[in-house]
Amino acid sequence: MKKVLALVLAMALLCTCFAACGDSSSSTPASSSTPASSAASKADDASTADEPVSTASGEKMKIGILAPAVTHGWVAGVAYYAEARCKELSDTVEYKLLTSSNAEEMTNQIDELKTWGVQAVVAFPQWEGMEDPIKGLIDDGIPVVNFDIVIDVEGVYHVAGDNEDMGTQSAQYIVDKVGTTGKVVVLEVPSSGSVSELRKKGFEEKMKEIAPDMELLTYSTQFTREAGLKDFADILQANPQIDAVFSMDDETSIGVLQAISEATDRTDIKVVTGGGGCQEYFNMMPENEEIWIQSALYSPNMVMDAVDMAVSLLKGEAVDKEKIIPTTVVDRDNCSEFLDETSPY
Repeated sequence: MKKVLALVLAMALLCTCFAACGDSSSSTPASSSTPASSAASKADDASTADEPVSTASGEKMKIGILAPAVTHGWVAGVAYYAEARCKELSDTVEYKLLTSSNAEEMTNQIDELKTWGVQAVVAFPQWEGMEDPIKGLIDDGIPVVNFDIVIDVEGVYHVAGDNEDMGTQSAQYIVDKVGTTGKVVVLEVPSSGSVSELRKKGFEEKMKEIAPDMELLTYSTQFTREAGLKDFADILQANPQIDAVFSMDDETSIGVLQAISEATDRTDIKVVTGGGGCQEYFNMMPENEEIWIQSALYSPNMVMDAVDMAVSLLKGEAVDKEKIIPTTVVDRDNCSEFLDETSPY
């Protein structure tokens, strides 16, 4: 009988040991989870924009900001305003701002954000080839708010100004100032992708509608004042008569105006348009009474709306897939309303 009891006790102890070992083994993966997998799990809950991200009490939402390295004042403004908005939301938001010089660098930064535990990303993917990396974020359940440039990725959110309407408004402005006939130089920027394409489309379609006899002379340039100066100096030499210039960017336009000034004998040009929100350009508007200087406002502070959209997604709030901000025309008559001494652009 004693032998039987001893055998029963031994078997019970053995079962207890197996049970304990089984509990220990099953808990190991949870305790060794990486930040990236943790972020993906949390972001899965937010990807439908119907449920908030589950965080511990008092834990801040982690938002990543991806922007190009500064090669242009407007790009500097994007990074500035994105960071400023995140700082305003510092009670609830923790952010990481990363800038890149090419697609490979931005792709590596996406991996860095995943490791950090990012829960939503605001991306300004200026480089070609960013579709797959952005899609990878979305596939991992991390919502992406794409700023400015259109990117062909299913599930991405988008915040931008109305690029096509900027072209439309500029065509109307030129016709209002110079009439329905004449010569207009169109400065396109093919390297900017959808931005230039849409602005040019809006301009040409509106001009065809309201001034079909207007002669359009198209040249390629860049969104920099240096390119505007160099390219437009050559254009002036090739064209003895120009009535207006459809420039898509304020900094390009600053270069155009410098080229006109340095030519000394050119009094034919009556309108130079622009686009962006450059404070230096705004200040030039009332100073030049011979040329109507215009800007189709496309302020870099729109990126604040992109940050707000990311926050709303993480809170589980209803969000439209796209937010397009209307165009405002700025010239000497109203430029004082848009001056901002704190702007870096």
